[in-house]
Amino acid sequence: MNYSAIKNYDIASGPGVRVSLYVSGCRRRCKGCFNPETWDFGYGHLFDETVEYEIMEALAPSYIKGFSLLGGEPFEPENAQELAGFLEKVKTKFPDKQIWCYTGYDFETDLMAKCQSDGECITNKSKADYYRAKMLDNIDVLVDGEFVEADKIIDLRFRGSVNQRIIDIKASMESGKVVLWQDLYD
Repeated sequence: MNYSAIKNYDIASGPGVRVSLYVSGCRRRCKGCFNPETWDFGYGHLFDETVEYEIMEALAPSYIKGFSLLGGEPFEPENAQELAGFLEKVKTKFPDKQIWCYTGYDFETDLMAKCQSDGECITNKSKADYYRAKMLDNIDVLVDGEFVEADKIIDLRFRGSVNQRIIDIKASMESGKVVLWQDLYD
């Protein structure tokens, strides 16, 4: 897997100061995408153990509130396979830091449809479904939906277009329906 950038002090991709990873590779190709260079799976740099270590070190300070994963598209099968294990490492080492993920996929149709109503993900459908389910196990908040240029509002908080939702993954998986994230500071 390749990545295009790491931001050690991101304040736009979730609450507080965060570390953000922008992965490469996206087949969705949303019109007006702010990161079209990341559509190419070969763009950027190789994501390896050294990069994992650098991200873990960047997450260590107490003022860092969490980790955000953007793209490209993190849930592309090629990326999900690599990210599933990495997100588990992040959540294990930093259980109090929220993991946010941005995706063009629809949570109910593309991701939650692979999970049962009791929240247990079906892991025998395909390798891609397995890794996506493993990612969801470690993601706290998901910003879902394709960016729609016609629905763009420049001052939306933590998203680009009004069709995109900010979803509390744990509450959604427990209830079997979408539960929107509630910002305690709004």
